[in-house]
Amino acid sequence: MLKRFSHFLLCLSAALVSGCALVPPEPIVTGPLTAAPPPAPMPAAQANGSIYQPTAYGNYPLFEDRRPRNVGDIVTVVIQEKTNAAKNVQTTTDRSGSGSFGVGLAPAILPSEVGAKQNFDITGANASDGKGSTRADNTFSGTLTTTVVGVLPNGNLQIAGDKQIAINRGSEHIRFSGVVDPRSVTGSNTVSSTQVADARIEFRSKGTMDEVQTMGWLQRFFLNVSPF
Repeated sequence: MLKRFSHFLLCLSAALVSGCALVPPEPIVTGPLTAAPPPAPMPAAQANGSIYQPTAYGNYPLFEDRRPRNVGDIVTVVIQEKTNAAKNVQTTTDRSGSGSFGVGLAPAILPSEVGAKQNFDITGANASDGKGSTRADNTFSGTLTTTVVGVLPNGNLQIAGDKQIAINRGSEHIRFSGVVDPRSVTGSNTVSSTQVADARIEFRSKGTMDEVQTMGWLQRFFLNVSPF
């Protein structure tokens, strides 16, 4: 009975470890991904014959550009991320030393053991050689339309957006957030991702292709408990 109970505990421990291994990665884009709706609808514009209606939602002055400046405005982010990093390390050391002690002539008053038997030589050497290299290349390009979710006191815009695509049994989503200067936005409401501060870009997939790249729970269990 005790043996069966120990087997049950072992299986339960393996299940718990495997469950922890299959926890999805934490998202790096946090917070709202779209602008919150207004608390109350704007009052209807009065038909007074004027082209510009200041109370009509979405209307802008005649001589004002269409760049985003309010919560809920649209900003299209052109993602152009490319990073290259390389590092090579090489260390070589060599150290050697030697020492000797010899007794050529000993006075007669000394014991007979003090003589040539006390001669000795000491030599030592230490050598070390280490090499290492690493390289990383990342490229991410595309477009994602975001909305202004907040306006900072200095006028900078907090933008965030999400795009989800589902094809058959697989799905993927792209999330983006950051802070952009309105002066960096072009006339067509586009901005490069390289001009966005605190940019957070997340690309995740879920489905058959993602499951193929996931390590099995039993293999993960033995990998965690292996001392090698």
